[in-house]
Amino acid sequence: MAKSSSSSTAKDAQALIQSLRSAYSATPTNLKIIDLYVMFAIFTGLIQVVYMALVGSFPFNSFLSGVLSCIGTAVLAVCLRIQVNKENKEFKDLPPERAFADFVLCNLVLHLVIMNFLG
Repeated sequence: MAKSSSSSTAKDAQALIQSLRSAYSATPTNLKIIDLYVMFAIFTGLIQVVYMALVGSFPFNSFLSGVLSCIGTAVLAVCLRIQVNKENKEFKDLPPERAFADFVLCNLVLHLVIMNFLG
């Protein structure tokens, strides 16, 4: 009985991964680029956390600034992705140029605050 449920679970997982892969292949290229940017920002934040865990957090403000910069940038990129997605009906009147300008301006404000936090 345990073998049949584990093989059923494995088949379900493979079907789920296959359906996600086929659905993501239909995603426009500009959204895939934003997804890569979000993954890069999150990965950079994780590297900083691992480094802090291994080496220490002597300049704690620097650690917090770096991690919050990565998290904030990822959140802003997700907001950009939501706004430029053509399938999202809520932002259909918003041109992509305006969404990108909002993204750049918010990133500028975020990094000015982070630089101020550094001291």
